[in-house]
Amino acid sequence: MSSKKTEGGPVNTSSNSSMALSGVVVVLLVDYWTQHRAWGWMRLIQGAAAFKDVPGLLFVKVMGSGHGGGFGLRPSGSHQGLICLFESEQKAADFCQGPHVRAIVDHAREHWLSSMAVTSARGQWDEQAWGVTPNDCLIEPQDHPESALTSGLVAVLTRGTIRPAKALAFWRYSPPAQKELNTAKGCCLAMGLGEAPLLRQCTFSLWSDTDSMVAYAQTGAHKLAITAAYKNDYFAESMFVRMRVLSMSGVWHGKVHSVAREVQHG
Repeated sequence: MSSKKTEGGPVNTSSNSSMALSGVVVVLLVDYWTQHRAWGWMRLIQGAAAFKDVPGLLFVKVMGSGHGGGFGLRPSGSHQGLICLFESEQKAADFCQGPHVRAIVDHAREHWLSSMAVTSARGQWDEQAWGVTPNDCLIEPQDHPESALTSGLVAVLTRGTIRPAKALAFWRYSPPAQKELNTAKGCCLAMGLGEAPLLRQCTFSLWSDTDSMVAYAQTGAHKLAITAAYKNDYFAESMFVRMRVLSMSGVWHGKVHSVAREVQHG
């Protein structure tokens, strides 16, 4: 499928607009140094326009975060997230080693960078679905990619566009769900992200294993929040994506993260 990105998302140039975008996901989480916060805010203002010439890029979002990288209504002056979808692992790897990422990392106090393969996805983002990562776009295809669902690191991306009339009701559920996420067994890191204040929200989390992720998702405050969201039709649009980690690097909240994968950069 042929696709191109625009400000904040993709434009599908295929004759079948219902086809899902598929490829390799790159997530970059950053906490800028105090002296570089203005530089970081300019990245937010530029948004996707700054990446219009990146080879192989199908989808991109530059997002802010809540205070301390959390999920509250108070915005963070230093935390941001970049989410990209590339047509292949090679293109994703080239981007991760390229000038865009290097410039961001050079201004950051801490950062976490990862490339990931989608193992399951449902819903849409900007009216565009994502598909499972094809084996032929990976540098080292896995014979049994479904094994990532039962072992190894699991990354989860959830996002939703909240109906304005439902915003207050939705945000009542956020504090207890965030508190449980911060202390959830097996949660390696988590960050709340947003495209627009109050209404266009996203959560990225990394888990040590699938069982831990499922235990959090299907119990406690998070289960109550999700049940209420779907019962009361809080979302105008939503998406849930599960991924396996291909590579990651960086330091987040003082903890070093590293999973290497040999890639030849062009």
